[in-house]
Amino acid sequence: MRIVLVGPPGAGKGTQAQFIASHLSVPKISTGDIFRANVSGGTELGRLAKQYMDRGDLVPDEITIAMVRDRLSEDDARHGFLLDGFPRNVPQAQTLKKMLDSEWNAKLDLVLELVVDEDEVVRRLSGRRTCGQCGKIWHVDWDDKQDDICDDCGGPLFQRDDDREDVVRHRLEVYEEQTAPLVSFYADEGILVGIDATGPVEVVTERALEAIRRFRG
Repeated sequence: MRIVLVGPPGAGKGTQAQFIASHLSVPKISTGDIFRANVSGGTELGRLAKQYMDRGDLVPDEITIAMVRDRLSEDDARHGFLLDGFPRNVPQAQTLKKMLDSEWNAKLDLVLELVVDEDEVVRRLSGRRTCGQCGKIWHVDWDDKQDDICDDCGGPLFQRDDDREDVVRHRLEVYEEQTAPLVSFYADEGILVGIDATGPVEVVTERALEAIRRFRG
């Protein structure tokens, strides 16, 4: 199967992508992984992308799309894949559709949307605390902690800037602005399925797999 996974920050896309891809025996392909592989491998695209990343700028669509094209050309993606983090907007979705059709005579089978209430996302992300020593992430609501010390290494815990509530809400606004049209685009294509992404990880995974089974008939 060829699947795209969409959802807001904090929806658990990375975790669910890993489980779903493993269950379907297809590669999980994320733009973050692609960027890191190209940069560390010193490819021409990686060098171009690094110029933008070092400045803190978004990597232009044409570079991102070229990297995705290269990754989809690899043997392990020939019979299916799960895309996480791409496409992010309607122009990218249109390009992906044309690329799959013209280069591989293929199309997406399903776009799975992880649906999470905004307040739940804020609770998930703004409650995170990161250890300044070992990097482990704890949560003020889910982990039984009475202090701001990491139970693993004794390092101090802190809240990352992008986990602050005001920043999280801004990220959600940006996501809604960019992705609402994308969700509508795939709904019009007749391949969008939404699932409730609240609850334990394994429960959400089962919902996702059940949605895929129903969609495949």
